[in-house]
Amino acid sequence: MSYCRENGKDHIIFATKEDLDKPSAALITANENSEEPGLILPNGDINWNCPCLGGMASGPCGVEFREAFSCFHYSTADAKGSDCYEQFYKMQECMSQYPDLYPAKESEEETDDDSEMSIPDQSSVDKVLQEKSVQGTSFVNTGTKS
Repeated sequence: MSYCRENGKDHIIFATKEDLDKPSAALITANENSEEPGLILPNGDINWNCPCLGGMASGPCGVEFREAFSCFHYSTADAKGSDCYEQFYKMQECMSQYPDLYPAKESEEETDDDSEMSIPDQSSVDKVLQEKSVQGTSFVNTGTKS
């Protein structure tokens, strides 16, 4: 016989082997409203929290990335983004200061694959920021959205 017990905020469910051997009667329905927004929000703004950005909007070059990406997204130039050279140059300059986080793309003679610049994970960002902090440069992640 199965039963449920509450322990503070938790609900503990005890089930017998016989209960678990039966097919589930649970109905799971897709909720249209619970879908995560993509890179571009319904109002046309950029969703800086989108996992598709791979953390590029945060970290030591997050400001430069957001400025360059915003410029490109909102660009009205005939060749979209052609008016964003300065922002992308600043982003590239910043990334070159952190080769452990943003390794440069190898030339075609050096590699046979078409690997692009890798996107760092949060632990790599934290490690480099810690090293820079020890060297006398400090960065503060305010956790605010831009």
